[in-house]
Amino acid sequence: MLPMSDNLGIIIFYIFASAAGVQVLYYLIFFSRVAFYNRKFEEELPPQEPLSVIICAKNEERSLPKNLPTVLQQRYHERAEPAYEVIVVNDNSEDDSKYYLASIENGYPHYRHIEIKQAAQFIPGKKYPLSIGIKGAKHETLVLTDADCKPGSTYWLSMMGQGFEDGKEIVLGYGPYYKKPGFLNKVIRYETFFSALQYLSFALSGIPYMGVGRNLAYKKDLFFRHKGFTSHQHLASGDDDLFVNKAATGKNVGVVINKHAFSYSEPKTKWKHWFNQKTRHMSTGKHYRFGHKLLLGLFSLSHFVFYPSLVAALFYPPLLEITLYVIGAKLLVQSVITFLALKKLDEKDLFWYSWLMDILMFLYYVIFTPALFFKKGKSKWK
Repeated sequence: MLPMSDNLGIIIFYIFASAAGVQVLYYLIFFSRVAFYNRKFEEELPPQEPLSVIICAKNEERSLPKNLPTVLQQRYHERAEPAYEVIVVNDNSEDDSKYYLASIENGYPHYRHIEIKQAAQFIPGKKYPLSIGIKGAKHETLVLTDADCKPGSTYWLSMMGQGFEDGKEIVLGYGPYYKKPGFLNKVIRYETFFSALQYLSFALSGIPYMGVGRNLAYKKDLFFRHKGFTSHQHLASGDDDLFVNKAATGKNVGVVINKHAFSYSEPKTKWKHWFNQKTRHMSTGKHYRFGHKLLLGLFSLSHFVFYPSLVAALFYPPLLEITLYVIGAKLLVQSVITFLALKKLDEKDLFWYSWLMDILMFLYYVIFTPALFFKKGKSKWK
């Protein structure tokens, strides 16, 4: 191999050092906010206000019996009566979901379901059924989750409700996936953690840009003030992240991080299914506000550039020692904050894979970034 010229070697080193510096700054300024998050939540706190839980379901006859009872049995009562309602919107299901949903109505006075038997024209995804559920809600504070999600405890609602303090109108929660054997499960869980690390950290920094519908809450009035999903109703995805991106401000968003307030989902078991899910979700990113795209893009670019420039910088001996110092400093900061954040989000078993996953994120950007520009959302959400 021919020796690298001094000019080229110095240029590569500065590209590498710049990428490392950007990464360290993001970890110190933003991601540390999740790592050192220390708010405490009360389990037996009396309800501060009534809540409406809204769940959209489509062909979920297997998921509903497993997950819905935990939602219906939340410890959120006022004088022995539930201080919340649960609305399940059954969106044109072709299975036997409607029979199960009807069979449990007598046992839970705070529960009802809505049957949608005709699809909305030109409104793909679950935005139409979700809008129907929101319009039918009795209470001002809405808590959203999915039919295939299960609250982490019977204190889920209480803790999400506690996020509405100091005039907050949106509360972001964490929606992890269950731990299963296999490498795909670790990839899915780490990617979910890394995504949450970003949107929760940015929200805690006063720059909220998204939330996930598996564990999200906001005010009904906020929904109607921003005309619901009107600005992006033509897109299949975005009922969660695009609405938050539009309605969130630096002062109206709260964050709830507590394992009892998580909402767990079953992960995909095949690479193809996960790939399709991620490309659908990634396709909404191009509709974010410009400032959010700039902040996220800068971090992604630094992540993408870091490893190729690192490999190249290692072949320039005059600056090899400094290169190794930069690597060490970056890994130290990243490892400490990643470990603390993984522990905070109850994913600490992933720490031993975190360096490998960080390298694989390079491939992640190569594979999924085109979805930001070329992927069109499919018209159905299930």
